[in-house]
Amino acid sequence: MKRIALIAHDKMKSELVEFVANHLDFFRGVELVGTGHTGALVSQKTDLKGKRYLSGPLGGDQQIGAQIASGKIAAVFFFRDPLTPQPHEPDITALLRLCDVHYIPAATNPATGEALIRGLQNSWPFLPSKSYEKNVVLVEKSE
Repeated sequence: MKRIALIAHDKMKSELVEFVANHLDFFRGVELVGTGHTGALVSQKTDLKGKRYLSGPLGGDQQIGAQIASGKIAAVFFFRDPLTPQPHEPDITALLRLCDVHYIPAATNPATGEALIRGLQNSWPFLPSKSYEKNVVLVEKSE
């Protein structure tokens, strides 16, 4: 079963919960993980269960990042609040960087979430198809 991470900033938690509730058929077919409070809200409002990590500012973003780096996450739905500074912004940047490095699709708002779900439904067996590290070629510096 594919594992999907759910994360949302405080002002976006209700939008993520509503998004998941509107796509229950899709989310019932995957294994869910999430940061602490986000995971709790999704579970309370939709009856979907999943593993909950720490809250984002307490290390949950990094815990999910470790799962991405280990090849255990197939997609990320991280609804971000672009208008509010986050005290753990470096963790957020690192998490999204790991998505890019490991070719993990990430949706950061409901519009990209819709596109991601449609893409996953159409090409699920091919994601994730490759990892950045497989494409790195080390070149020795000549003197």
